[in-house]
Amino acid sequence: MTPTPPRTLTIAGSDSGGGAGIQADLKTFSALGCFGMSAITAITAQNTLGVTGVHAIPADMVAAQIDAVASDIGVDAAKTGMLGTAAIVEAVAAAADRHGIRKLVVDPVMISTSGATLSDDATSQAMVRLLFPRAVLVTPNLPEASYLLGRPITRRAEMEQAAADLIAMGCAAVLLKGGHLDDDGPASASGALDDLLMLADGTVRVFTHPRIDTKNLHGTGCTLAAAIASQLARGDTLEDAVGKGLDYVAQAIAAGAGLRLGAGNGPLNHAFAPRVLG
Repeated sequence: MTPTPPRTLTIAGSDSGGGAGIQADLKTFSALGCFGMSAITAITAQNTLGVTGVHAIPADMVAAQIDAVASDIGVDAAKTGMLGTAAIVEAVAAAADRHGIRKLVVDPVMISTSGATLSDDATSQAMVRLLFPRAVLVTPNLPEASYLLGRPITRRAEMEQAAADLIAMGCAAVLLKGGHLDDDGPASASGALDDLLMLADGTVRVFTHPRIDTKNLHGTGCTLAAAIASQLARGDTLEDAVGKGLDYVAQAIAAGAGLRLGAGNGPLNHAFAPRVLG
């Protein structure tokens, strides 16, 4: 009998360009040996140059998508991305409770890698109030952490206190992503890239990867949260899932560094053969 693969759910927006959102998540789930499902929160018209249109899905339809797959197929782990409205956040939180989704990775999509604002205050506040306490991990980038804490966070020396302050907001664990660190200059192509994991008990682990000189970074946050959720669905501990997720993203960036897709910021290469299943 063929074994049932781990079942992973993405609750996020659709990227018509295929580099981020549910498209990146589903590619990542497949690459890491999981059966991927989706609940679409918004339809976007976008490509490597930017977003030209957004259409939010009604909150009851988002809930209906989650109910449909969770009640029939089951969910071993889930991740959230762009949620769009406070009503959708409320619907997602209620659905997570209704179906006992405990392995939930929340990527608080508020500010994109390029600096674009993707969430209004009401939606962001709803995420903090309703999803942060339900998540096993929250994965903000530095601009998002800065927004949540009301102060700039741009240097490695500021990351640990920032993570502790986010934990105090109700998170069980925080992975503070260091892609925007400017210790070596903004978006430096040289030096190392640090990502800091902090657990609620104060345990800290720093993961270091070399920076890769490429503009093909569209979808890195989506991909990372999806990879971590995949490894959690496969039974990894949180720390192992984070380490393997970061390794997968680093490999996907390296594999996509030379891709020529579009005239702007291209995607990672999700289709390479990953070395992190385990």
